[in-house]
Amino acid sequence: MSQRIGQMLDSSRTDTHLPAMPGVGYKPQHFAEILEAPGPVGWLEIHAENYMGDGGRPLAQLRHLSERFPISVHGVGLSIGGEGALDADHLARLKHLVGWLNPASFSEHLAWSTHDSHFLNDLLPLPYTDATLARICDHIDQVQEVVGRRMLLENPSSYLAFAESSWSEPDFLREIAKRTGCGLLLDVNNVFVSATNLDFSPQGYIDAYPLAHVGEIHLGGHDEDTDDHGRPLLIDSHGREVVDPVWALLDHVLERSGPKPILIEWDTDVPDWPVLRAEAARAQQALERIPA
Repeated sequence: MSQRIGQMLDSSRTDTHLPAMPGVGYKPQHFAEILEAPGPVGWLEIHAENYMGDGGRPLAQLRHLSERFPISVHGVGLSIGGEGALDADHLARLKHLVGWLNPASFSEHLAWSTHDSHFLNDLLPLPYTDATLARICDHIDQVQEVVGRRMLLENPSSYLAFAESSWSEPDFLREIAKRTGCGLLLDVNNVFVSATNLDFSPQGYIDAYPLAHVGEIHLGGHDEDTDDHGRPLLIDSHGREVVDPVWALLDHVLERSGPKPILIEWDTDVPDWPVLRAEAARAQQALERIPA
């Protein structure tokens, strides 16, 4: 990590952060109800790419919400794990958004979605090797220097494992955080999905995970399917309620980490506000169960 980036991250520790409360992914159809009856929701998350324009109702609503709620900006298009250079125009738009919004948190994915000039509408996995590690750390250093703040990196949902991987995922993420000073975003549903698909213990994964670096937790729904051999195959769809085993895994996390900001993600087949608010209420109950 460069001296300049290290100094920048040191100064960022005085910035605002997300409260250890439930949050939800903001959807415009919920705008009025969030303001009138937020329930336990203490913060909101947006996808950066939806707010990179110059004006209009979406930005006006976001400005209004930011006066009442801490905002988390979650990127899905930087392709942190891609082999090519980061898109300078995309990074500049992200810097502009973060500059005027001044969010409480900014995050991206441990994944890639670009190849040459092509953008793939998916977040794709990558092997955990020394070469991949060096490339990702260089990209994160660049993002943090350009944007001017510490970012969080989210663990992926996996459907296959790479034979050439020489790092476990928790150790890979720990080393990234050590080298770059970034924080981590722990997606508990992604852990459960990956553990089912790749046949490992989700509790064991959490026990090995560097929880001290976690600045935000995500929960979402997944779809159930089977592979060509009849084995369970879970798809991270964000299109339904969080299932009971994922809530149980969250309890396992919180017992070890203490209170954290918890986001409910629901991006497809978005329900009415009372349904989403009820999921947030269940996250609040999980926070209240943490031993003193």
